[in-house]
Amino acid sequence: MKKETHPIFYNKAKVTCSCGNSFTVGSTRETMKVDVCSACHPFYTGKKKILDTMGRVEKFKQRMAKKKK
Repeated sequence: MKKETHPIFYNKAKVTCSCGNSFTVGSTRETMKVDVCSACHPFYTGKKKILDTMGRVEKFKQRMAKKKK
């Protein structure tokens, strides 16, 4: 194999999330910053946030109520 063709692998690469959580993983980068991790992601925490812009959720609920009648 040729020398210096593979990147350096860091066994204890530090990952920092925007929520403040940090953990270590194996990676070719020494440090990483992520927006969402398993501690703050809605799928893993069970907390769903609905971003209601311009009353879309209410409009949808009204349409569904009209269909049922």
